[in-house]
Amino acid sequence: MTTTMQVSPRAAVIPLHAAWGAAAGVVGGIGMGIWMSVSRPMMDTAMITMVAGLLGSTNAVAGWLIHLAIAVSFGLAFGALLGSYAQKMVPAAVLGLGFGVVAWLIGAMWIMPANMGMPVFEWNDVTSSSFGAHLVFGLLLGLAFAFIASMMGKKRTGSA
Repeated sequence: MTTTMQVSPRAAVIPLHAAWGAAAGVVGGIGMGIWMSVSRPMMDTAMITMVAGLLGSTNAVAGWLIHLAIAVSFGLAFGALLGSYAQKMVPAAVLGLGFGVVAWLIGAMWIMPANMGMPVFEWNDVTSSSFGAHLVFGLLLGLAFAFIASMMGKKRTGSA
């Protein structure tokens, strides 16, 4: 005996967009991670090792793992919240940049400094470099999301 369940298209879209957002978060996270690996705004310390400090480490590999986990989480949120509006490249790029700024305000200006005993919402060399890194993240996130949505849309409709 087979049972079927009807799921509304609207309910099914949010998890799909969240999954696409998580994948796009990896793309944005890699771009941002490269920026943070070469940027040394404070005492010749790579920003990626500062991320490792969130868990009490100074290891760059730990920083990358933490950073990518955060990038996937923010990507998932982007897809779930904005995926319906980020289907085309230009709107996705704009939304991604805006989302990168929000991620910067929440993560780099508030949570990370508070967790590490530093002043929150303070503009300095680290936060200015981090701002650029978050713009890279947001732009790549949005563009990757639109690309994934485009490719998956073609696959679902069967057109080449």
